[in-house]
Amino acid sequence: MNYKKNYLLGSTLLALAVMLGAFGAHGLKKIVSAELIQTYQTGITYHYYHAFGLLFLGVISQLNPQLNVKKTMMAFVFGILFFSFNCYLYVVTQVKTFAMIVPLGGVAFILGWLLLAKEIYKELK
Repeated sequence: MNYKKNYLLGSTLLALAVMLGAFGAHGLKKIVSAELIQTYQTGITYHYYHAFGLLFLGVISQLNPQLNVKKTMMAFVFGILFFSFNCYLYVVTQVKTFAMIVPLGGVAFILGWLLLAKEIYKELK
């Protein structure tokens, strides 16, 4: 049943990534520097990767219900919130505090992938 949550969350976050990406491509170009646009784009890129990752978690947990992907799911969502959304907030506000939070999201992304690897490894034994 958890796979349905991954599908819902992943698809919702992908829709949000499209909307935020469009805002960045059309709404920000006239008001922020090219360097800040690149920071915003980095947030969008990782947002997409990990929202697709949530869909991927749904597929593998549906095919392998014994895998516990809940912690990975939470790490990806945490990562999107703390990495991507703080990239967005930093670009829009240029408040350095938001940029300083971004690495926490990056660590969450790494942790999520390692937690998934651990779950898969347990199943290989």
